[in-house]
Amino acid sequence: MSPGARRLILNLLLGAGGAPLSARQAVASCALFGIRENSARVALARLASAGLIVAEGRGNYVLGPPAEALAADVAQWRQAEQRVGDWQGGWIAVHVAGLGRSDRKALRARERALGLLGLAELERGLYLRPDNLAQGAAGVRERLDKLGLGPDIAVFVARDFDAARERQARRLWDGAALNRRYRKTRQRLSEWLARSPGLEPEAAAREAFLLGHEAIRELVFDPLLPDPLVDVRARRAFTDTVIRFDAAGQALWQRFLAAA
Repeated sequence: MSPGARRLILNLLLGAGGAPLSARQAVASCALFGIRENSARVALARLASAGLIVAEGRGNYVLGPPAEALAADVAQWRQAEQRVGDWQGGWIAVHVAGLGRSDRKALRARERALGLLGLAELERGLYLRPDNLAQGAAGVRERLDKLGLGPDIAVFVARDFDAARERQARRLWDGAALNRRYRKTRQRLSEWLARSPGLEPEAAAREAFLLGHEAIRELVFDPLLPDPLVDVRARRAFTDTVIRFDAAGQALWQRFLAAA
């Protein structure tokens, strides 16, 4: 399944670590997924018009300011486990009811930011996550500010819920589904790594992008829940496998882009 020219170009730049992507490389990458040259160039023009990418030199592009904050946050997925500490039963709470819901674009950006931090809605406008992040509420406030929610958003630690709300809070995430996903995706990536040496280079690059994009997205939006809400050992094993897979995929794509 084709990722679409816009998504493909943005994801290549997200994974480039600040390195530029040339128009020729973008066209060649799109062709790998059956996307025509005209569509690739139209995508480049529209991304540039939106400010999501900017020209750097003749025919080269890097991420623009609107995408840089998100890119910086997404890039932390490899260190996710280092951000997790012990859970003593408290909750980090974020209250956004006063921000309004009429601006759909702002609402989507807000929901994406809240999702990136594993926050789920307990009651209208009140979002929670376990207080198991190493930097606590202050770290959550800082990340939400960088993601565009502003520095004055109400972020605090909540404790001593009544029994009904405590049960409701613990059910905000489907821990069993997360555990199944950790194991299933880890197995799929491991099987691909075992057979990838026998693939044609273009097929390997294409499959690495599709599988890697989905696996990394799972990690980026993983709520990083503590035991007993999820199997933490399964998540860590999954993360280690994604890191190995990403290294193999990056090597494939560097060779492909160099040839382009």
